[in-house]
Amino acid sequence: MKDIQVGLIGFGNIGAGVVKLLRENAAVIRAKVGAGIIMKRIADLDITSDRGVVVDAGVLTTSVDDIFNDPDISIVIELVGGYEPAKSFVLKAIEKGKHIVTANKALLALHGSDIYAAAVRKGVEVQFEAAVGGGIPVLTAIKGNLAANHFSSVFGIMNGTCNYILTRMTQEGADFADVLRAAQELGYAEPDPTFDVEGVDTAHKLAILASLCFGTRIDFKKIHTEGISNISGLDVKYAAQFGYRIKLLAIGKHVDGKIEARVHPTMIPLDSPLADINGVFNAIRLTGDFVGPVMFSGRGAGQNPTASAIVGDLIGLSRSMKAGAGRRMSPLGFLDDTIVTIPVKPMADIISKYMLRFSVLDKPGVLGGIAGALGTYGISIESMVQTSHEVDDSAPVPIVIMTHKAREGSIQKALSEIDQLDIICEKTSFIRIEDNLE
Repeated sequence: MKDIQVGLIGFGNIGAGVVKLLRENAAVIRAKVGAGIIMKRIADLDITSDRGVVVDAGVLTTSVDDIFNDPDISIVIELVGGYEPAKSFVLKAIEKGKHIVTANKALLALHGSDIYAAAVRKGVEVQFEAAVGGGIPVLTAIKGNLAANHFSSVFGIMNGTCNYILTRMTQEGADFADVLRAAQELGYAEPDPTFDVEGVDTAHKLAILASLCFGTRIDFKKIHTEGISNISGLDVKYAAQFGYRIKLLAIGKHVDGKIEARVHPTMIPLDSPLADINGVFNAIRLTGDFVGPVMFSGRGAGQNPTASAIVGDLIGLSRSMKAGAGRRMSPLGFLDDTIVTIPVKPMADIISKYMLRFSVLDKPGVLGGIAGALGTYGISIESMVQTSHEVDDSAPVPIVIMTHKAREGSIQKALSEIDQLDIICEKTSFIRIEDNLE
């Protein structure tokens, strides 16, 4: 079989990693595919900067049309990132009958339906293993070896920046702001870390994961999303005291005909495997009806792991092309006409346990006032930690309460009332708890 010709749009750090991998591991790729995968064209606005990899003369171009209009290029890799012009590039490549490989989770989370529909019309594939978990092969597993299962849940620690920050806060007792600055200095966090620390990046990935697991299309705008910027050292300390660790967790559940899709700081038990995922590492835990719980972990970002996932998709497509299979698999793993609409459960209807941290004046009747307001909304207390003053009786003190399972809407209403009491010194902190990660 003749070699597979590939075009790359976006020659940044990840693109350079793809070129490097194709060059350095060309022999093993050929041995596994039966053909070479050749980078014929690379399009980028900047074709003069040194990327640290050798590119043959004539490969670089500033015009994406050199890729779209080349009949020998059968696969286009999109690594521009963001929404536009990435979406236009992908749709044009599909219209030209070219398969797509992308790492662009934001694009797929918001515009995946349009892209998948276009691929169906043209009979091409869209592969995106690198969009979730970097080098962790979880999407391929869901669509392949685990495809026989009904999935009931998916949990994920999927942002290395947040996990690095929370790990250091846990291990060192450091404050969020200090660790964030350190993460930026080390290159683990962007100069503008908003997408990471406010949970948006994780929510993009959850939209993709939940769609594949549950055979539906998750509206990204319906994913409840919170970040870690409000997590304090006190929250980390008290979570540990109750036997938990705080992680930014993506949660997807298919229960009673509805989908739970949410991203927020979550307390998970210390004996859970997810609690031991530290630093910049990612992990995704799935539960299938026959396979049971399985967990994938590894480096969720970076040049080499992401390039590994992208080239893995190239190899899969090349094998299909060699076998004459054409469009072998739909993007979500389900036949296109079997994708169903499943409603997303409103956040107010979520049932969870909670850790509530109140900052109060240390005087009689405080606990009674809090417990009374909680009781009004049917929220019962499982355990509590109360700190008394040793020196200054006028300074606020924390009261930390662990609740039994309660409805989110009830928690919100109770805290809204409690925060109006004159004994409360600052807005109450609350963190949801997941005891059962299956």
